[in-house]
Amino acid sequence: MAEGASYDALLRDTAVALTAAGIDNVRFEARLLLSHATGLTIEQLISRGPDAAPVAAAATLRELTARRVRREPMAYILGEREFWGLPFKVSPAVLIPRPDSETVIETVLDLLPDRSRKLRILDLGLGSGCLLLTLLREYPQASGVGIDASEAALAIAQANAEALGVAQRARLSTGDWRQTGWTDQLEGPFDLLVSNPPYIESAAVEGLMPEVATHEPRLALDGGADGLTAYRIIAAAAPVLVVPGGWAIVEVGEGQAPEVASLFASAGLAPRPPRKDLGGIERVVPAQH
Repeated sequence: MAEGASYDALLRDTAVALTAAGIDNVRFEARLLLSHATGLTIEQLISRGPDAAPVAAAATLRELTARRVRREPMAYILGEREFWGLPFKVSPAVLIPRPDSETVIETVLDLLPDRSRKLRILDLGLGSGCLLLTLLREYPQASGVGIDASEAALAIAQANAEALGVAQRARLSTGDWRQTGWTDQLEGPFDLLVSNPPYIESAAVEGLMPEVATHEPRLALDGGADGLTAYRIIAAAAPVLVVPGGWAIVEVGEGQAPEVASLFASAGLAPRPPRKDLGGIERVVPAQH
């Protein structure tokens, strides 16, 4: 196999390129890219630092680095992102799972502590499946329905369901809450409704970090003029979709919790105090039917 520059040299060159692109944590990201290009672990890269790397691996690294320099998210380049300690496949068809969204899982586990319950769970705007599939892992007797307007997103979620061993308990299908009659196919009501809907104000999307604005699906970001379009639809449907005593638990953007709670209250649900994420932002609104 042809060999060229050392692993250490490739690491330095990659870090320099990332720095020039204005990217933070360049040493960490450079190691991730080099690991992905070579198939070696971080530990192996460190131990083999002075050794010459295969020329093919160096070429692959250049391609990966060029993608990151264009501010493509690292998760899309690697094809995976961890959520709740679980590996989730991702692609540009889905929003990248974020630690903030783990607050949804924490809230559900707190409000529904019996892990043996045969819950019926509905996830609106499934994306990668990180919410629904994680909950199916946490509640081994539960079953779930997830809908998304994107066929490409559903394919990713289905692959994740199979990889995580919960596909037999998950029914994933195309569904668009912007269409009339969208609730008819869902076969509700459910014990639990979860959602991380789009909540960025339309005018603010272009001003987001380039990794988000340019690369993540706008359908999963754009929440309408005031960011609340999806919440109005979900709240209005919640009395039909959630059993009496059941819960609707949604992720919200910064500063949106009071308005979203009001929407659920107007629909006849009883909002509970919002839950904060690790950054101290009110990130999740729970409401009981």
